[in-house]
Parts: sequence; structure tokens; C-alpha cells
Amino acid sequence: MRISPIAVAAVLAAGALTHSPANAQNPISVELLTPLAEFTDDVSIQIRNKFLGRETDALNVRDGSNIATVRVTFQPGAVFPWHTHPGPVLITVAEGDFVYALADDCIDRWYPAGTAVIDAGFGNVHMAYNPSVSDETVVYATFLGVPDGGPLTILTEGPDPAVCPLP
Repeated sequence: MRISPIAVAAVLAAGALTHSPANAQNPISVELLTPLAEFTDDVSIQIRNKFLGRETDALNVRDGSNIATVRVTFQPGAVFPWHTHPGPVLITVAEGDFVYALADDCIDRWYPAGTAVIDAGFGNVHMAYNPSVSDETVVYATFLGVPDGGPLTILTEGPDPAVCPLP
């Protein structure tokens, strides 16, 4: 099974991306770098992740067999709204600053170029944005445990905007 660039970008065309003064037509672009690939062996993955000020999360991916990697370019000020993923995502920040916030605590976590973050997936609602007013942010995201025919990203409702507004 393959995921086409059109399918990956479909979630971006939903009109939910906001705040892009530099490039209002394409505030966030997604380029599929690898087609969906399947390990030929039986693969399960356990990841332990501890954000500052939080308990350690143990992520157990029983079927980590399908993976895909994308390059995501955020124009200055672009916001990827509240969403989740079907499994964990390993994110490498290649250029600029990347801000990631979990819906359950609304804390902006800043990741500069040369750093990485793990998104838990499995219903972990979060958003991300480029805080710069002049520079692009580029991240590489490797999605683990992608279901056959399933989306890489699922837009969802976030917390009450009065309590945790998007930037």
C-alpha cells in the first residue's frame, strides 16, 4: 500500500491552517519522502518519553510494521492545528524553531534546529507552529505504525480556546 503526496497533503487542504503572513497560499507544505514501507519482520516498538515536568510515557506499538517519512515546511507564523496520529512520530527539526504543545497542558515546548521530539500518537492531541515572523521551519517526521490505508494525521478538536488558544 502506498500513501500518495496528495493523500498526505489532504489534511492540509482542509483549510484549518492559519496565521501565515509570509505565504498565505501555502502556509505549510508536506513532501512525502518515502512511500509507506513495511518491515518484513514482526516488529513491535517500545518508546519511553518524558517531557519536562511530566511523568514518563511508555509507548507500546504492537504493530510498528508500516512507516513513512515526510518533510514539513512551515512558513513564518504557520500553525498546524490540533491533531493526532495513529502511532508515534519521530520529529527532527532541521531548520528554524518548532513549537509543540499538548492539549492536556497547553505548554509551548520550543525545539530549535538540531533537536528532536517524539509525538506519542494514539490520540495524543497536540498542535505545532513556527513562531518566527521571518524564517521557515523545516521538520522531518517519521510516522511509525501507520495503518494500511489510514491517514498520517487526524485533525481533531483541541481544548477550550479560551483556556488554550492557538497562537
